[in-house]
Amino acid sequence: MRDIAIGFNGQLLLGDLVYKGNDLGVDETLLTAIYVSLFTDRRAGDEDETPDGDRRGWWGDSWPDHKGDEIGSRRWLYLRRKQTPETAQLIQEADTQALAWLIEDGHATAVAVHCEWQERGLLAERVEITLPIGSTRVFSFDQKVGA
Repeated sequence: MRDIAIGFNGQLLLGDLVYKGNDLGVDETLLTAIYVSLFTDRRAGDEDETPDGDRRGWWGDSWPDHKGDEIGSRRWLYLRRKQTPETAQLIQEADTQALAWLIEDGHATAVAVHCEWQERGLLAERVEITLPIGSTRVFSFDQKVGA
């Protein structure tokens, strides 16, 4: 898989294109795909309780190529909740759902996500992707949450 490279600051949740000289950078590691999958807000479902009534989501999901195909994660629904193991579990489940497309599209044979609070206001996440060739790639993200 080749993507235009995105540089990402997980603590601030800011991403930007990476340039190599006058050209756009290229990512062949799945990292950019993981950034987009985890840190783009997936539209809240009808059953989801939102913090402010806004269902968010990427406008392009209104016309998916395949029924039910959506971009992003619903992790945003849980980031303002109390920082309990249960909240970390909900974020972990949302991110597992957000990365499931890697298996469906044949880029991975397995995806494992683990989230935990390292300290108050700091969520640590570890993503393990098993590639079709059998090797495993590990990606770690720390995100500051709250004030």
